[in-house]
Amino acid sequence: MSRTELAPGVWTTGDGLRMQFARSSGPGGQNVNKVSSKAELWVRLDALTGLTASARQRLIALAGHRVTLAGEIHFDSDVERSQQANRKRVMDALRTLLIQAMREPKKRNKTRPSRGARERRLSEKKARSEIKAHRRGTD
Repeated sequence: MSRTELAPGVWTTGDGLRMQFARSSGPGGQNVNKVSSKAELWVRLDALTGLTASARQRLIALAGHRVTLAGEIHFDSDVERSQQANRKRVMDALRTLLIQAMREPKKRNKTRPSRGARERRLSEKKARSEIKAHRRGTD
């Protein structure tokens, strides 16, 4: 069984990837009716190795509607005229998604505005309120 590196540190076995080609609706003129240049790629989520559990969850969330009921991620491209260019495009899309999923989000440090900042904000609100009150006038 052959292993394929999809992104740095992420691998899949040979049966984890499925590539298919079809007739495209993209550019190519009359050539579109003769050549199968559209590339479709399915990646089985359970065949991916090298992803942490949290990265796998981020991958599923990032993939969104691309995740099928069978537990695969589906990519397709018919933007380019050639089959090789569309194939490269779907592989690049998969790689980009995997790299995004592997990136740990920064933990947010809770901060509070300083006392001086709160006082400045309230004094500015009060000043603005007085300006508007003067516009109304006293009838």
